[in-house]
Amino acid sequence: MASEPQDLNAFLGTKRRPWWRRNLRWIGIALVVVVLGLLVSRCFAPKPPPSYITVPAEKGALAVTVSATGRLAPIRQVTVGSEISGLVLKVLVDVNDHVTEGQEIAIIDPSRLDDTITQSRATLSANQAAVAQARATVDESTAQLRRMEEVSRLSGGKVPAKTELDTARAAVARAVANLRSAEANVVSAQASLSSNQTQRFKSIIRSPVNGVVLARQVDAGQTVAAQFSTPNMFVIAQDLTHMKLEVAIDEADVGSVKVGQPASFTVDAFPGRTFPAQITRVDLGSNLTASTATSSSTTSSTTTANQVVSYAAVLSVANPDLTLRPGMTATATIGVEKLENTLLIPNGALRFTPDDAGAKSGGGIRFGPPSHDQQKAIGRGSKQTVYVVGKDGKPEKVEVITGPSDGSRTAVTSTKLTPGMKVIVGVKANGPAKPAKDDQD
Repeated sequence: MASEPQDLNAFLGTKRRPWWRRNLRWIGIALVVVVLGLLVSRCFAPKPPPSYITVPAEKGALAVTVSATGRLAPIRQVTVGSEISGLVLKVLVDVNDHVTEGQEIAIIDPSRLDDTITQSRATLSANQAAVAQARATVDESTAQLRRMEEVSRLSGGKVPAKTELDTARAAVARAVANLRSAEANVVSAQASLSSNQTQRFKSIIRSPVNGVVLARQVDAGQTVAAQFSTPNMFVIAQDLTHMKLEVAIDEADVGSVKVGQPASFTVDAFPGRTFPAQITRVDLGSNLTASTATSSSTTSSTTTANQVVSYAAVLSVANPDLTLRPGMTATATIGVEKLENTLLIPNGALRFTPDDAGAKSGGGIRFGPPSHDQQKAIGRGSKQTVYVVGKDGKPEKVEVITGPSDGSRTAVTSTKLTPGMKVIVGVKANGPAKPAKDDQD
């Protein structure tokens, strides 16, 4: 009887089903039970301890720098103009020409000035002749008065009459006054002639310094008008082998910038090349720049103006091969402080705070949220807390006093932190790596 189903299947020509197909339902139930068991065990299993990202504290050198941007300029740059109006007859120099002090660089038509000088000389001659005539009148009047006074003395005062003597004396006084007036007219004519000669001298434009012509803003045949303002004709830079770099120092950094500090800078025209410089001046007055921020919504918009405070500083630059040119934009790095053999830790260690939320995060490297104390500015001399991995594998507090920072590392002093100790900068959780919040900021 046991062989009947097999014989029946053979008789009907049907293949026998595999055992797993006959028990498929029970297999599915078993798999569901296993998966549920794994999920329950995972949920109730203890969390693995966090894995900390550590960096060893080390002793080394720390260079503290301040960055600023500005433009190169000649030490002395002169804009040459004209004090007189007229037609430009000649332009004797061009851009990039070297000039010397007093060299003629342009000529303005002097014909009208020459005529004015001739007229002034004629007026001066006429006034000088009037002086000679007035002097002769004085001499004549004086002689006439002396004769009348002698006659009066000899006649015992009988002749001439007193009125005649008074008239003679008045004539002498009038002659002397006319002489003084004529002499004043001569001085005025001399001053007018000198002024016209000065104007004639200024019709020839001369270089006030030794230097290089940076710009020429006039051509021959052009008319310049100097009635209301002095027209600019040339821009001349003095000695481009020595230049200056004018930069704006942020108010947060100006306290550490001092005259005499070394610096270096780069320009876009020569990427990868660094040029030396030195601080020669830091202005006491600030420059205020208004920056406007606008926020808008569906119902209203608000505009807020903030003032950015900066202080101008001047750096001296050597340019013996004339590689650098006026107007180039430069980024300067000023060395404000340099420490040797000091204890250094990464800035990330000052921001880290242990937090159980790290194990619940999506994974990756996570920096703990800053505590209330760490939300304050981490300045020089402030007391901060960093964490090292203790013997039990848990974070252990270490108090430090912060010093200067170069932006990535900070110099610290501590009685407990020693070189080689590993300070915690973050937590590496399980799961796919995600950038830390602080890094995104």
